[in-house]
This record gives sequence, C-alpha cells and structure tokens, in this order.
Amino acid sequence: MDFEKEFRIKPSESVSLKKRETKTKGPFEDKADAVAATEKNIATIQELQYRMYVEAKQSLLIVLQAPDAAGKDGVIRKVLGKMNPQGCRTYPFKVPSSVELAHDFLWRIHSCTPARGKVAIFNRSHYEDVLVVRVQNLVPESVWRPRYEIINDFERNLAANGTRILKFYLHISPEEQLERFRKRLENPAKHWKLNPGDYEARNQWDDVRRAYEDAFERCSTKYAPWYVIPADHKWFRDAAISSIVAKTLSEMDPKFPPVDVDLDEIRRLYDLAKDAQKI
Repeated sequence: MDFEKEFRIKPSESVSLKKRETKTKGPFEDKADAVAATEKNIATIQELQYRMYVEAKQSLLIVLQAPDAAGKDGVIRKVLGKMNPQGCRTYPFKVPSSVELAHDFLWRIHSCTPARGKVAIFNRSHYEDVLVVRVQNLVPESVWRPRYEIINDFERNLAANGTRILKFYLHISPEEQLERFRKRLENPAKHWKLNPGDYEARNQWDDVRRAYEDAFERCSTKYAPWYVIPADHKWFRDAAISSIVAKTLSEMDPKFPPVDVDLDEIRRLYDLAKDAQKI
C-alpha cells in the first residue's frame, strides 16, 4: 500500500469523515506484521534524520491533530520519539496563556517551527484556532474564517524556506474512543489524563467533524498536505505514519556535508597518537 497516496487529502478536496474508515488492516496480515514494518520504517527515519541534522539545510514539521484518546502521545512515544533528541523536539500546544492571547494566534506557533536540520512535532497546533474556537464559539466566525488563508500563507512561507510539512489527523471512531476512556479509568497510571471535558466534547462530535472537514478542504495543499489516518488499530496507525515520514525524509534525501579536512593528514596524526599510546 502506498500510504502517502492512500490517505493524503488533495488540495480543495471535499472530505466526509463519516465515509472514511477508522479501522483497517491495510496490507498487513496481523499486528505483528505491522509492528515489523514500523520498526523498519523507524530505522530509516533515524538514519535520514541524522543526515538531515548534520546537513543542516532542510527541516521537517510534523503536525498531529485528533480527538481525545486517538493516540497523538502514542505516535510520539512509539514512532516519532525514536529520533535523535538533539535534532528533534515536541511542542504540546495547550490552552493559550494570557500573554499568548494578547498576540496574534500564530505568535506562539512561529517560534516553535524547526530550524534547518531540525524536526519539530506539534501535539495539537495552530489548527486549534479554526477548530476549538469555532466549535466552542470562543470567537466570532468573522475572526476564525479568515484564518484558513492566514494558515496557508504561514505554511507556504515555511515551505519556501526549506521546511517540509506533514499534517496527520488520527481518525478514531466514537466507539473506540469510549473503549479507550474505559481503559484509562481502569489504569491508575493514566488517571492524570482524565478530564470531564473529554465527555462534553463527545456531545459535539458532529460539530468537531465538520470543523476538521473544512480545515482539510481549505488547508491541505501541495506544500503542506493533510493525511487522514485510520486510528482504531494503534499498530496500523503507527505503521502508516512511520511509512509516510520515512518516505518524506527519503524524498528530502539529506546528504552528509563534504569533508573539508585533509584525510591523509588526519590519518597521519592518528598513527602518531596511536604510536605514542604504546610508549
């Protein structure tokens, strides 16, 4: 399966999340088969990310958006978190602070975009400002609607300066979400995640879905595509995302910089040091 082609939203494509599957095995025979593919992809990601870090000419921005319990943290922990932390950082965007609210909605975002050679992972993102604010009526439509084009311009600017952008929506069913809520209740180690607001959000499921569909249609571009990833099976979710990230890094094809030292002289100095060590 070409995961990139299968789950990418084309520019201006009308999207119906109701018609898109949340559970699939894809090309995999079973979970073990998918896990093996993910591990292979992670090895590729690790190698290419190291090259990109050393090359220091390109960068990668990965955006994760999803309903609660769809697995953003799991993707970061199991897949994206395997990259070298020297060149990779995760930014979890929560409710804006009073200082952040005093600026334009992209103010807190722009400083977190990746420098050349780096990878930035957004756990939630600037898209909250056309999702949450819309569904919860935090600002009027006259404020949030123009933000689609502002976001497109923002992402176009990043792309023009050497940043590849991947945006993933983890597509989970209401039934699977509720099952994961149950598991959280039964696991004391996950009680810190419990939030009454998660259940209130379920009552707005259709409103949230429509907000995402509009964002996909208006903001999935050639330079910053959206991918809708079936997420009911965690192992498929991880395999699909790791495949797309690995393919993207391969297309970026980062190179080690040319050697600017005299290798023969370095070998001579090494041999001298080695001989001196024996004395």
